[in-house]
Amino acid sequence: MTGTDVREALVATVREFVDREVIPAAPQLDRDDVYPTELVDRLGEMGFFGATIPTEFGGMGLDFVTYAMCVEELCRGFMSLSGVFNTHLICAHIVRMHGTEAQRRRWLPLLAAGERRGGLALTEPECGSDLQAIRTVARRADGDYLVTGRKMFITNGEHGSVFATLVKTNPDIEPSHRGMSCLLMGKGDGFGISKHIDKLGYRAVDTVELILDEVRVPGEDLVGSEEGHGFGHVMDGLETGRVNIAARAVGVARAAFEAAVRYAQERIAFGKPIAHHQAIQFLLADMGTKIEAGRLLYLRAAELKDRGERADLEAGMAKLYASEMCREVTLDAIRVHGGYGYSTEFAVERYYRDAPLMIIGEGTNEIQRLVIARRLLERYAV
Repeated sequence: MTGTDVREALVATVREFVDREVIPAAPQLDRDDVYPTELVDRLGEMGFFGATIPTEFGGMGLDFVTYAMCVEELCRGFMSLSGVFNTHLICAHIVRMHGTEAQRRRWLPLLAAGERRGGLALTEPECGSDLQAIRTVARRADGDYLVTGRKMFITNGEHGSVFATLVKTNPDIEPSHRGMSCLLMGKGDGFGISKHIDKLGYRAVDTVELILDEVRVPGEDLVGSEEGHGFGHVMDGLETGRVNIAARAVGVARAAFEAAVRYAQERIAFGKPIAHHQAIQFLLADMGTKIEAGRLLYLRAAELKDRGERADLEAGMAKLYASEMCREVTLDAIRVHGGYGYSTEFAVERYYRDAPLMIIGEGTNEIQRLVIARRLLERYAV
C-alpha cells in the first residue's frame, strides 16, 4: 500500500468508529459532563496516545496531515475527545523536539503506550495570552526543582500524569522569556486540584485548576537540560496545537453542516422541502464553501510541519479562519433548523456551544491576528 492508501484506510477506520461508537454516546456524555473513559480507552487501543510519536518509541509515527484528518473525523462525532489526545501529544512533541536523548528514551515510550498521559500546564488565573507574565516559580533544591504556583484551564488535569509545565527558573531576568523553563512535572506531594471547571461546551473532558505547593520535580526532567528555553519549547508545541484546533473546527462545522443538509431535505415548508428555498440554499452554499476553505488551510499548515518548515504563519491563519468559520457555520445550522435548532433534542446546539473553544484555545484569535500580521510584515518587508 502507498502512503496515501494507508492514510485513507486509517481515516476511514476512524470515521467508522465515530459513526458506530462516538456519535451515539456523545449526547449523554455532553449532558452529564462525564469523562469518556470507554471511548478514550478504545482510541488508546487504536494507538492514538502515540499517534504522532515515532515508531522507534512505540508510536504510530503519523504525519501531521494524517493526524489532522483523523482529528477532523473525531470532532465530527464529539469534539471533546480530541482534547484528550491533543494536549497529550503536545507534551510528547515538546519532549521529542526539545528533550535530551535520555528524556526521549524515557518518556516517549510511556506516552505512546498511554502508560503516562500528558498534559500542558501554561495558563494561570492572572495570565492567559501573556505567558511571559506567569508567576509559577521553580527553585533549585538538592539538584531537583520545587514548583510553586497555580495553573488554570488544564486539560487532562485529573486524568493526566505528567505535565509539560512552564515555570520561571529565573524570575528576575529581563526579558521574562529568558528566565522561563519547561519541566515534565508528575503528580506528587504538593500537587492539588482545586476545582473542576464547568464549561459552556467542550464538556466531558477534565478541565481543572492546579494548585502547586513545592511539587518536587527531578532535575533530569528539565526539558533539554538547560534553563531559559521553556518559552520557545511551548510555543513550538502550541504551533502543532493550532493545526489541531483548526482541524477540530472543521470537524465540528462539518457535523453541523451535514445535520443542516439532512434537515433541509426533510423539513417541509410552503409545500416543499426547505432545501428547495433559495434562502436556505444560499446558507448551505456558503457553509460548504467555508468548510472546504478551512480544510485546505489546515492541510497546508500540516504539510509544512511535515516538511520541517516554519509554519507559524500558516498555522495561525488556519486556526483563525477555521475557528471563526466554525462559529458562523454552527449558527447557520441552527438557523436552518429554526426553533428545533435551539432545542437540546438536536445536536446542532451542542456544536454551537463547542465552537467558541476553538476561538479561545491554543491562543486567542486576537493573538493569532498579531502573529499573522507580524509574520506578514516580515515577509513583505520594504
